[in-house]
Amino acid sequence: MERVIKAPAKAIFDLLADPARHAEIDGSGAVRDSPSGSERLHLSSVFGMNMKLGVKYAMENTVVEFVENERIAWQPRARNKLIAIFGGGRIWRYELEPVAGGTLVRETWDIREEQIKLLIRPMRAKTIEAMTKTLEHIDEIVAASAT
Repeated sequence: MERVIKAPAKAIFDLLADPARHAEIDGSGAVRDSPSGSERLHLSSVFGMNMKLGVKYAMENTVVEFVENERIAWQPRARNKLIAIFGGGRIWRYELEPVAGGTLVRETWDIREEQIKLLIRPMRAKTIEAMTKTLEHIDEIVAASAT
């Protein structure tokens, strides 16, 4: 999914690099909070997320790509080893490209490293809907902070 946001890449990247704000931008409604504090992300950062999709669970995310103001990606894995055998490995990636009038923000859901792709593929339509909402939330947040 992609959307042009009328803000500089730095403002958007700063939001994405702050795990304490991920619940604000999450379009799925599953992210509850980050128990890891508000440390700014960097390559190889590990940060937790408390989640709820029907039931509560916790994920541990590792930043696997990081180019300041251009690209950030993290790969979540379930903290509970029993739950982890049923999935994990997808990569959430945000790419930022300056364009006329703002920044093109591209969010991708990369499942190439997902452990059990058959379980995750049926979530495609819901994920696309959530990604659209996430980009809307990012747009609203950076627009509000610019005023």
